[in-house]
Amino acid sequence: MLKRDKERIVSELTERLRETQSLIVTDYRGLSVTDIDELRTKLLEHGVRYTVVKNTLTKLAAEQAGSKDLLELIDGPTAIAFLGEDADPAAAAKVLNDAASVGRVLVIRGGLLDGKTITEGDVKSLASLPPTDVLRAQLAGALAAPMATIVGLFDAPLRDLVTVIDARIKQLAADGEPSAASEAPEETTAQEANNDTSPQPEAEDGED
Repeated sequence: MLKRDKERIVSELTERLRETQSLIVTDYRGLSVTDIDELRTKLLEHGVRYTVVKNTLTKLAAEQAGSKDLLELIDGPTAIAFLGEDADPAAAAKVLNDAASVGRVLVIRGGLLDGKTITEGDVKSLASLPPTDVLRAQLAGALAAPMATIVGLFDAPLRDLVTVIDARIKQLAADGEPSAASEAPEETTAQEANNDTSPQPEAEDGED
């Protein structure tokens, strides 16, 4: 490989490492060209670029990009899965984990997730998670449930109070107890009857 070609590759890798916050490093030793192409196609469906790189060039690019944690993962034949901004980390981890489980040819070394170092075990744990859209739905459900409970707590006392008042009104009506509104006219009528001094009509003479 010509020097200018090496410099171009290192420059491109350096820029990609600076821009990428999430990636997974693998050892592709034992994979055929066909296997790598199939793996690359599956990852590309999830917004992931799977790139086979030379150790010496990758280490140089990692040094220039300031990715010190990445240097420890570069040992032997190396291929890096670069996750784009819209990539699903769980889906990418699952594709690689499935490939590693078949014949144990592919080896996952670790990587970066949002700029933080992750191990092989972390990648496997990530692979066991549901897809992002499912996680979002589960999160929305978890947030909605407490809100419904809280609303219920506020609504329940009000409903109970209305029920108690309504039951009391019905009880009073069944017992025949007069209300304050019905008592006042009766007292006034009795008082007027006692104080009435108007002449009374004379009784009619009965028939002989």
